[in-house]
Amino acid sequence: MDFNFTFFFNSILLGIGLAMDAFSVSLANGLNEPCMKKRKMACVAGIFSLFQFAMPMIGWICVHTVLQYFAAFEKFIPWIAFILLSFIGGKMLYEGINCKCDCCENKGVGIGALVVQGIATSIDALSVGFTISEYGLLNAVVSCLIIGIVTFFICLGGLFIGRTAGTKLSGKAGILGGSILIFIGLEIFITSFF
Repeated sequence: MDFNFTFFFNSILLGIGLAMDAFSVSLANGLNEPCMKKRKMACVAGIFSLFQFAMPMIGWICVHTVLQYFAAFEKFIPWIAFILLSFIGGKMLYEGINCKCDCCENKGVGIGALVVQGIATSIDALSVGFTISEYGLLNAVVSCLIIGIVTFFICLGGLFIGRTAGTKLSGKAGILGGSILIFIGLEIFITSFF
């Protein structure tokens, strides 16, 4: 496949579509940690973009190697995303309801929770490996890189919006952020049946 306008356009659209869950989770993280520093914001967006790059690439590799194993795993993807996001969202809700501290004392999301969020929001991107299965290795890598870059910038936007709104919402931001995560998990789970 050639590197033409259609290739880049489709890769950007894939990136935008796949990044919507990560955007919402970034928004929730920004709400939960309104004093998040720009360096941490870049790291958070980087983690989401890394997973959004890796998952379609893993899907592409599965199509070309172990397709039968991936097909058996695919039906569990909505369950996994729902459980992971509900767990993290529930934890944020609990902390938001029980926390009486100042917003800048909130530690925010740690690296472990970010990895779990990254997996939960990108696990459905494994199936994108099927849609790009006709690509050669170089095209698949470039397409996945574009998806990752688009995700990075979309997540940065979500973090900035969430951080700004979180500052205005003060102590209730964690409750809103946790609710958003649980809603995203439910949305992924429910739409898997249609």
